[in-house]
Amino acid sequence: MVMDIKSHTHHISQQYNLELDEIKTKLSEMGGLAQRQVNDAIQALIDADAETAERVVREDDHVNDMELDIDEDCVRILARRQPAASDLRLVIAVTKAITDLERVGDEASKIARQAIALSGDGSTPRGYVEVRHIGGHVSRMLSDALDAFARLDIDLALRVVETDNTVDMEYNSAMREMLTFMMEDPRNISRALNIMWSLRALERIGDHARNLAQYVVYLVKGEDVRHESYDEIQEQIQDDNE
Repeated sequence: MVMDIKSHTHHISQQYNLELDEIKTKLSEMGGLAQRQVNDAIQALIDADAETAERVVREDDHVNDMELDIDEDCVRILARRQPAASDLRLVIAVTKAITDLERVGDEASKIARQAIALSGDGSTPRGYVEVRHIGGHVSRMLSDALDAFARLDIDLALRVVETDNTVDMEYNSAMREMLTFMMEDPRNISRALNIMWSLRALERIGDHARNLAQYVVYLVKGEDVRHESYDEIQEQIQDDNE
């Protein structure tokens, strides 16, 4: 099911339409910045690129500022317009989405800090293959979740939720491998911990992408599915369509 968020609702008040469009546009811009942070942080870690990593850390302040700005816009709409039905769901979903995107920025900064810590190490730590692989999954999840939110695409949102299960399994496998790596030689512990913290941050970014996807279901169906599994969400949507 796909519905363009720009045609979510139209009102007689042109100003009200502009206010709703503005929070959608700002959310898209914030999502784009958060996604760039994630991609840059992953690449900085793999390439031992301290300069790029430091830029990711600096950009986190911009993400934080965007969250505050959009939140103020949403509060203003709630106070002045007293939105109902789908408009209210949109404003609520945006306020939740920006919180997740702010936390995505935080997790990207954590990865960037690990990249800075490892950049002076001449050796290539184990775990980079896992970082690249899980990072690719998570980056696509975030991109798809933002796209699903913009187009109100439930099918795409469900794929994001499903992919999160895959990421969780791959994360657990990677962590077991890193623990084995540390046990083989205590000299590996420091480097392995840096990679483990990065993998943990990637797993958390996947969780936030899943949250964004679940807000799509809330926007379209008006149902809160944050604590439901992929199968439960899919079954609920199918029941609604019958």
